[in-house]
Amino acid sequence: MDKVQRTEAQWREILSPEEYQVLREAGTEAPWTGEYTSTKTEGVYRCRACGAELFRSGEKFESHCGWPSFYQPTSDDAVTLIEDRSLGMVRTEVRCARCDSHLGHVFEGEGYQVPTDQRWCINSVSLTLEPVAGE
Repeated sequence: MDKVQRTEAQWREILSPEEYQVLREAGTEAPWTGEYTSTKTEGVYRCRACGAELFRSGEKFESHCGWPSFYQPTSDDAVTLIEDRSLGMVRTEVRCARCDSHLGHVFEGEGYQVPTDQRWCINSVSLTLEPVAGE
């Protein structure tokens, strides 16, 4: 996979202010405001910054947390995981492996009835959805 590298000025040119704040500054969109929180459309979720495939709709589930939730990424090398000690707690940040954009966080052991016992809590603004043909 070819890495996408841009200057912060270039990122600001191609991303909206909200996209930049989440993707490049590790912000979080407000809960229940994202366009993909409740969508059931079948397709591929891609990084909004670089277009890399990250998740598929078959792994999306209703967690009722206010953000789109998936139980696994498309592949292990689609994302990178980083320890996040902000907000006075330890979490695992999820970034796009191709462009290093912030996507959200992954949580384990919450008891959701999914194959991995993981909740990949991802900001809608970090994603674009490519529907399958006919959707």
